[in-house]
Amino acid sequence: DLELHIQRCQQLSVTVLTDHQDLSNTELKTITNSRAPQEYRIRAKLRTYKPQKLHQAVKLHCSKCNSLQEVPDRDDFDFILHDSAGTAPNPELHNTSWYESVTWTTQDQKQRKIAIHFVKHDEMLQHPEDTLLMIEGGTLKEIWKLTKRFKCVIPVRSTEDDLELLDLSAPFLLQGNVKYYGCKQCSTPKPMKNLSSIAAEQQPLWEPTEIAQVLGIELLQYVFIMKFTLVDETGALNAYLFDY
Repeated sequence: DLELHIQRCQQLSVTVLTDHQDLSNTELKTITNSRAPQEYRIRAKLRTYKPQKLHQAVKLHCSKCNSLQEVPDRDDFDFILHDSAGTAPNPELHNTSWYESVTWTTQDQKQRKIAIHFVKHDEMLQHPEDTLLMIEGGTLKEIWKLTKRFKCVIPVRSTEDDLELLDLSAPFLLQGNVKYYGCKQCSTPKPMKNLSSIAAEQQPLWEPTEIAQVLGIELLQYVFIMKFTLVDETGALNAYLFDY
């Protein structure tokens, strides 16, 4: 557990960073007065670290515009799904040449209309573990059930002419227990019919990067970011950890 490990480091009087064993120790004051890039070996105490909670250290990063954003929480996704459920599935968009549609009305008071579109390959449905499907009007609970059985799930809504992605505050793709997001600033979402080019491949693998590309989505990557403040008798130094 990284959090426990960091707490243990704080309890020690001195924490030694053991990289660059061939170098002698350098005082922090010397480092702050030097021009980067340089390689140093230091002996220092860990005074503070941020964020305090590990889950807050995970962000979404866009490699194109270099922006960082918080990972949306469950409530954000739930709200977007609830909002999109207000638009009834367009029956004219069902059962096309590249996907097969199933629709039903829920038995609860809201009587939501749900449509699931199973993408075909060579006019045949693929095995569930190889299948990409699109869902309209589903709840978060229903979507998670589908991700346990099918390879990829894309939440969509109907327009007059085609199916389209929801607001990019929501994940544009779910695969297993991983949610994939797109950059709002750098993406230019395209209609879902662009997925038919992948369905026509000899062996569609439904890789997130390929799906994002054909849908005009700039894929955001999960990154781990922390800030450590290190001190010795000569000064303080902020060290940043950034890793995919």
